[in-house]
Amino acid sequence: MGTAIERNLLYLPADVLIKNITHNEYHQQKIQQMTVTELTWKHEYITTNGVKLHYVTQGEGPLMLMLHGFPEFWYSWRHQIPEFAQDFKVVALDLRGYNDSDKPNEQSAYVMHEFIKDVEGVIKGLGYQKCVLVGHDWGGAIAWNFAYTHPEMLEQLIILNLPHPAKFAQGLRTPQQLLRSNYIFLFQLPWIPELLLQSSDYQAIETAFTGTAVNKNAFTQADIDAYKNAAAKRGALTAMLNYYRNIFQQRMLNPSWGVLEVPTLMIWGENDTALGKELTYDTAAYVRDFQIKYIPNCGHWVQQEQPELVNQYMREFLRTKTNSIY
Repeated sequence: MGTAIERNLLYLPADVLIKNITHNEYHQQKIQQMTVTELTWKHEYITTNGVKLHYVTQGEGPLMLMLHGFPEFWYSWRHQIPEFAQDFKVVALDLRGYNDSDKPNEQSAYVMHEFIKDVEGVIKGLGYQKCVLVGHDWGGAIAWNFAYTHPEMLEQLIILNLPHPAKFAQGLRTPQQLLRSNYIFLFQLPWIPELLLQSSDYQAIETAFTGTAVNKNAFTQADIDAYKNAAAKRGALTAMLNYYRNIFQQRMLNPSWGVLEVPTLMIWGENDTALGKELTYDTAAYVRDFQIKYIPNCGHWVQQEQPELVNQYMREFLRTKTNSIY
């Protein structure tokens, strides 16, 4: 199955190839490096907005808060945590309903204004007034909404493979995006989606990753097992699905949005099977200071499929916006 450290060594950067370092040598070097950094990861809890949320943290300095998507948990940021802990206090959160965070029973607990309150409480509860907010998939949806609600609490915003809410609302009016998003309508049903997701040892969870990733080496069996185990925790599947079951009542599908003033970077894996690349077009009309980086031959799980490029683009963006750090 491999250790958590070994699971981070499945890609070989171009500079290593140029230097003619063998894969085994690079593997051993990364094990040594990651052994040091992973030992400093901390699992913590914070109570905010009536729920206890679990997070993993590393580093000191300005706050970088990371929000995962479906069907993930903090672990989806495993390639980014040690990288940015060099300059930030990185906090990778388990969203409410996921993994080791509280899982309220009421479906009404999984609505956008509650998610926004969670994020606000985490930032303030950790002793900060502002942060760099990073979000992927559902975490990206929450990050967009938080940025519009509390722009004063963000230094920068980084979104991975989740369109601006206005663009997503527009996309759902097209046949091609409706077809890509057909699973959302399945998830509206009671109890049937839970049965489908957990059948055959959570095979649907595995297929969500391995079946849609372009880089098939991005996920080891140990990675898949980690996601299955998180989804198998009592109450987690229903909680995760409740995000979708409330989606049509939430403001995020409102097509009318203003212009966001928070400097924003979008990183997009071009081969996303759930969200079409066209959803990114003209996003600059909604964000005054906007950059986008496309990653070809990469699917929805962009920060796990192409971690080196994602980290590079994030660093370049932050370097131009955060002169006090770099």
